[in-house]
Amino acid sequence: MELKLGLPEYFQEDPIPDSTRLVGWSALVQGLKLAAPVSYPCCVSNKHVKNSQRMEGRWRIFDKRYAPAATAIDQLVFALRHEAIDLLILKRAFDLIPPEELSRFITATPTGALTRRIWFFYETLTGKRLDIDDAPNVAAVDALDPKAYITGPIRLSRRHRVRDNLLGQAGFCPVIRKTKKLQTFIALDLAKQAAETIGRTGGHLLARAASFMLLADSMASFEIEGERAPQNRLERWGRAVLEAGKRPLNQTEIYRLHRILTGDDRFTRIGYRNDGVFLGERDHNNDPLPEFIGARPDDVPDLMLSLNNCNNRMRTSDIDPVIQAAVFAFGFVYIHPLEDGNGRLHRCLIHHVLTERKFAPPGMVFPVSSVMLDRIDEYRQVLQTHTGPLMNFIEWKSTPDKNVEVLNDTADLYRYFDCTDAAEFLFACVQRTIEHDLPKEIAYLLANDAAEKGIMEIVEMPDRLARNLINFVRQNQGTLPRSRRKKEFTALTEEEVIAVEVIIQQAFKEYAAGFE
Repeated sequence: MELKLGLPEYFQEDPIPDSTRLVGWSALVQGLKLAAPVSYPCCVSNKHVKNSQRMEGRWRIFDKRYAPAATAIDQLVFALRHEAIDLLILKRAFDLIPPEELSRFITATPTGALTRRIWFFYETLTGKRLDIDDAPNVAAVDALDPKAYITGPIRLSRRHRVRDNLLGQAGFCPVIRKTKKLQTFIALDLAKQAAETIGRTGGHLLARAASFMLLADSMASFEIEGERAPQNRLERWGRAVLEAGKRPLNQTEIYRLHRILTGDDRFTRIGYRNDGVFLGERDHNNDPLPEFIGARPDDVPDLMLSLNNCNNRMRTSDIDPVIQAAVFAFGFVYIHPLEDGNGRLHRCLIHHVLTERKFAPPGMVFPVSSVMLDRIDEYRQVLQTHTGPLMNFIEWKSTPDKNVEVLNDTADLYRYFDCTDAAEFLFACVQRTIEHDLPKEIAYLLANDAAEKGIMEIVEMPDRLARNLINFVRQNQGTLPRSRRKKEFTALTEEEVIAVEVIIQQAFKEYAAGFE
């Protein structure tokens, strides 16, 4: 299948480097007019390139010796050999390349490793079977290179002699590149660090720390949405998070968690939506100005079933729980299956996976949402870097009720995506909660207990009043405010006030030093 590439000056709004032409995934998208963004565009030079390739802005430029023929299959072979795999482009290219052409290519070299991989991907992603015999009994090859990608549990495809090590299946299958950053995070063994910190902490103190961190996570999750939630909504969030990991994630469990988070279903449909959904603003006529549009409502049930199947495949493997949590939670929020509450439930699902995989003990919540709130710009960038480019391939119109209706087939946009950035971001958030937030909370409680004990040795008072005294002194840079001395603490002598201030200052001095 010949590709009519021409010599365009721009590709997906980026100027193409001089004296080059598109190659690989970029050539397939251009030549087949595929509705798919190219995250890492490539081109081949008309000249020699030092060291065979170089980077120029976002572009990876190959030496002219790498130039393949201008056919769909030759460009496909180039992409699979030299570029990070892109299942969305691969699937949409397969939809247009004639099956007879693929059959001729495969039967010409039926034992070739790359040939069998292309064959495997075609039949897996399209659900169609080529009219050719099974592969000869040769050594199996990996669908994804385990040195380059995070891979799932292996299932041998005997027909293709390919080890299926994908994270998911045709209905939902993200890809995660095994970057140096991710490998460094995995090597930290954060679950072990958390277990060691928890093991050194008494049960009562740990329960108090867990309670404080749950509250912090609850408040942060609502603040991310621009809301300051009342106490009853914070409590509902807490209940949903504490339910994490008790039941397998499926449609029933997602509906149950959604009901807990929503509380009042009079105006919000519980469960998967029947209408479109978008994130963004509205114009002066109240018409949508979407920055992102979720999957078509008709596609949501199948996408969510496939997401759950992907999660089930990972949960029984040795994939790091943080990576599994990133795939499930970010896959969920990209599909955006609910009428409302997608963001909050997306963050709740992170806790669910970590608890189910025994990364976090029951009742312990690492306040990931708090870190996301602190790093809100980075969080938004991770989301928008993925969702923004998709908008160029979603055709939509405004509905009479001021919603959005998607007009083209977009399901594949939500099935296949690169989850690397999301996994790295979530790992960074979890790392901070374990190496900083959890020890800090425990240290704070120890300091607070020491201050309370010291106060009681000087003057006996109710626990509540002692805690207030500590807070007032700490908030006033180590001294008790005059206004408070004349109110709640008028009974304290001058000597007692000075002694209490010293006790509180000393108790928190070591705590503060450890977290400067």
